[in-house]
Amino acid sequence: MTAPGDDSWLDGDAGRLVRPYAVTNGRTAASMRLDLLSMVVATGTGSYTTLEPDHLEALALCLRPASVAEVAARLRLPAAVTKVLLSDLADCGALRAGPPRPASDTSDRVLLERLLDGLQRRL
Repeated sequence: MTAPGDDSWLDGDAGRLVRPYAVTNGRTAASMRLDLLSMVVATGTGSYTTLEPDHLEALALCLRPASVAEVAARLRLPAAVTKVLLSDLADCGALRAGPPRPASDTSDRVLLERLLDGLQRRL
């Protein structure tokens, strides 16, 4: 695992030299349900004594609310691996995760028709 800011495990062309399963010690399932739009934020509390460098790097990205997809992209890790890391952080109390904020009710036909009308007027 890499320390924050340590590029010794990165290759400019190949990317990460450590396989994703090594980051999670072979675990493939997160202990909590997270989707790509779930919002995560650091709590400022929790036990950091058992955290690996990849956990600390993920936690640093969550000082402000961020989506799981955003954290995965910044870590340059697959979403499944990121979900395991983030669920570990939530388990130790260092992170809080919640469902994505709904933008609106997408089943509202009137809203969808107004959106379509607006888009057609712009063309």
